[in-house]
Amino acid sequence: MSTRPLASDAGWLVLKFGGTSVSKRTRWDTIGRLAAARAQEDGARVLVVVSALSGVTNELTAIADGAADAPARVAQLEARHRAFAGELGLDAEAVLGARLAALRGLLEDPRAADRLLDWQAEVLAQGELLSSTLGAAYLRAQGLDIGWMDARDWLTALPPQPNQSAWAQRLSVNCQWQPDPGWRARFAAQPSHLLITQGFIARHQDGGTAILGRGGSDTSAAYFGALLGARRVEIWTDVPGMFSANPREVPDARLLTRLDYYEAQEIATTGAKVLHPRSLRPCRNSGVPMAILDTERPHLPGTRIDEAAEPVPGVKAISRRNGIVLVSMESIGMWQQVGFLADIFERFKRHGLSVDMIGSAETNVTVSLDPSENLVTTDVLSALSADLAEICRVRVIAPCAAITLVGRGMRALLHKLQDVWAMFGRENVHLISQSSNDLNLTFVVDEAAADGMLPRLHAALIDSGAMPVYEAEVFGPRWREIEGSFRPRPVPWWRAPQERAALLQLAQDATPRYVYYLPTVLARARQLKAIAAVDRRYYAIKANSHPDILRALAGEGFGLECVSLGELERVFAALPGFDPQRVLFTPSFAPIDEYAAALARGVTVTVDNVELLRRWPEVFRGHALWLRIDLGHGDGHHAKVNTGGKEAKFGLSAQRVDEFVDAARALDVRITGLHAHLGSGIESVGHWQQVVDELAGFARRIGSVEVLDIGGGLPIPYSDDDEPLDLDAWGAGLAAVKAVHPAFKLAIEPGRFLVAEAGVLLARATQVVEKDGVRRVGLDAGMNALIRPALYDAWHDIHNLSRLDDADRHDFDVVGPICESSDVFGHRVKLPAATAPGDVMLVADAGAYGFAMASAYNLRALPGEAILDHDAIASACQSP
Repeated sequence: MSTRPLASDAGWLVLKFGGTSVSKRTRWDTIGRLAAARAQEDGARVLVVVSALSGVTNELTAIADGAADAPARVAQLEARHRAFAGELGLDAEAVLGARLAALRGLLEDPRAADRLLDWQAEVLAQGELLSSTLGAAYLRAQGLDIGWMDARDWLTALPPQPNQSAWAQRLSVNCQWQPDPGWRARFAAQPSHLLITQGFIARHQDGGTAILGRGGSDTSAAYFGALLGARRVEIWTDVPGMFSANPREVPDARLLTRLDYYEAQEIATTGAKVLHPRSLRPCRNSGVPMAILDTERPHLPGTRIDEAAEPVPGVKAISRRNGIVLVSMESIGMWQQVGFLADIFERFKRHGLSVDMIGSAETNVTVSLDPSENLVTTDVLSALSADLAEICRVRVIAPCAAITLVGRGMRALLHKLQDVWAMFGRENVHLISQSSNDLNLTFVVDEAAADGMLPRLHAALIDSGAMPVYEAEVFGPRWREIEGSFRPRPVPWWRAPQERAALLQLAQDATPRYVYYLPTVLARARQLKAIAAVDRRYYAIKANSHPDILRALAGEGFGLECVSLGELERVFAALPGFDPQRVLFTPSFAPIDEYAAALARGVTVTVDNVELLRRWPEVFRGHALWLRIDLGHGDGHHAKVNTGGKEAKFGLSAQRVDEFVDAARALDVRITGLHAHLGSGIESVGHWQQVVDELAGFARRIGSVEVLDIGGGLPIPYSDDDEPLDLDAWGAGLAAVKAVHPAFKLAIEPGRFLVAEAGVLLARATQVVEKDGVRRVGLDAGMNALIRPALYDAWHDIHNLSRLDDADRHDFDVVGPICESSDVFGHRVKLPAATAPGDVMLVADAGAYGFAMASAYNLRALPGEAILDHDAIASACQSP
């Protein structure tokens, strides 16, 4: 391994590697390859900055803190480093003997008895000195010309600052990052073109060792980058970069591929552990770009941080910091009292505490203390409380968690955060703080209340558009894609050449027009038939009541679920001999005549209130019925499809079930099924298990129930960002809960899942217009043809079928001809730049709740409908 000679004044690259990146031989091989490659490819000199082996700093901290078993800990550290030297093929004594002797000698140092701060600094420095010495020896043995240097010869701690504690002056220092005359020349004069040094350590003003504090290796790299005027500082770690949330908590978190210094600073400060907040300022002030990269996955783009990053409004990240301490101070005397806040903050200063967030009212001031920036102990808080008690009533609230949204233009986003506000409205929020620089919004809640919130908040931010994940310059792949657990949706049927040709041919006849592809309907039906735990399957025809679809699903053994007399009539018109026992009638607030007609036909009728029985007893007397219960909670992709809970019009309150049973028995009504459909687009497998479990409890109390109907609401992937429902996991969950309740049959009644992906809406582009920087393409279809985007903020992929393969794409808003502001199919849709009037446009996944909800608003004609199967495609493709 070698590098070509480089001029001494060549630019520098600084590469920092963390503890996990220096703890294995394979990782050191990677470090060597990367350093050599950077030198060759970039024509630069390379400085490698390393941390201690993973876990070593924790052990040294325990020793510095006076652990009783310090000699044993030192012995373990020595054994570990000797063993690693052997793994690297090095003579441990020759390479590390002097360094290990120095470590042992610190236990005998006269300063050790009193644990003086300068002694603690010397102890803490040993990890980086050992790892860098090992690494330099190994890389030289591999043929790399690399020189070792002591960071303390080049990084100097700043003089003590006003109000800086003695601890911070030695163990959490800042360093000079602007070079004195001649510094760069002296540094460049070192003979090796590749150098390795330590992070975390610097030279104190008194000549001893100083420590940069936790995360100090990042900051060391930044200081070196600023001092050298480096081309770039690269932070190599065990994750691919900064994410829109902690991937361990939020698997759908997106890699942030490009940020400016200020957003990166906020993300690092408010919880991201991948980069220490202090490391950004030296690079920002000196204009040195930074990059966060993954040692194991160097092919990934990582996160680039520089001043050239285009500002993109929107939330970039959501983070959580635990261990936050709130200090609430209340006094009637503070109102309009000059100097009261000065008196308060003087006491914080007295105890060396830095205040993070502040909230104030006429008689209360509440502040937060971040433990990462303060030495917050019980003793410190007690002393602070005693001092504050002299002027106000004090309450310490802990432990708390700070949940922070970070992004540019937070004030302009508040209208998009209604779902986020609602989520926090269900928690005990102690403090809300919006930063003066308009870069973050923070909610402080009890630590326990924050558990599980981040995934829900992250999803809500994406759904609302507040987190603009469509901005490809900023947002990269999600964590599950990177680690390989993401299941992409299947390639849509209409992308196949034959199917596309057939659609283009159909569009020649007339648009707008819905087209349904029967093979997809049958494939989805057979997927559900394979779920053994389900005993009865009904298709909710309100999703799409096209007769050919009804016949196809009936042929697959599905029953049909209707919600109106018109739907019942459609079923028996399409299937004259269909068994009424395979039909469900589940209306909501329908006229009583519809219930009577359904019972007369012999279909299974579901009721959802006791008032029906009391007002029209003779209609229901002696019949078997199913009962729809509101279990008191709901779910779904939008508030308007949540069909459970107090706000929903559906279902009998769970509190009134006994009342209904008594009324039913008085009329000789037998309750043979229980039903609970609580929402649509529900992704949690546990939802349906919970529904089965709760319905089974009611069923046992009633005694005559045979079937538990858990409704539909199965989701489909509407975009490439969505995953298909894991049917295997869903089926396994149902089987597990059914095993607990074997006395009952399970029924489902999906609609969307069976037909949405099978349908597309064909339309033609009418006009292409630019207005104030926004490009809009109009269609001959509007919200009268497909109302889901206007009604539910639903997303449908939109494609230019005429130019499907064009690579040059721009953002367009896709709109219709209806005289309403909400007549918008999608914002920032990626379409070919050449999109023009007359092009055939395709709205995907429109087979459910499309034509079924269409209207003649503005006196525009209803869209047409067509069925495609393999025979129809062959015929269409043969047409001239």
